[in-house]
Amino acid sequence: MFQILSTIYNILSELIYLYSVLVVVSALLSWVPSLMNTKFGDFLGRIVNPYLSFFDRIIPSFAGISFSPVVALLVLYAFNKYVLYFIFSFLVRILVG
Repeated sequence: MFQILSTIYNILSELIYLYSVLVVVSALLSWVPSLMNTKFGDFLGRIVNPYLSFFDRIIPSFAGISFSPVVALLVLYAFNKYVLYFIFSFLVRILVG
């Protein structure tokens, strides 16, 4: 049972890391608008922009620079490092003993 929970935790952690990489790539591509108009840019926008738009509504841009990717990455990191770890350690204590 512990190995199954550990595997699930590792998969979710890696998916959050991959999504963090996509957020960084999207932020870098946003500096070159012609790259965001490619098929890859459209695909990346459909995946990342719903998450970033939440932070865009909360955090205003300053001098044309949006800091929402930075805050979004911090939230992903905190969720991965603390919340996900807490949930799975709690489940391990309950299910494994």
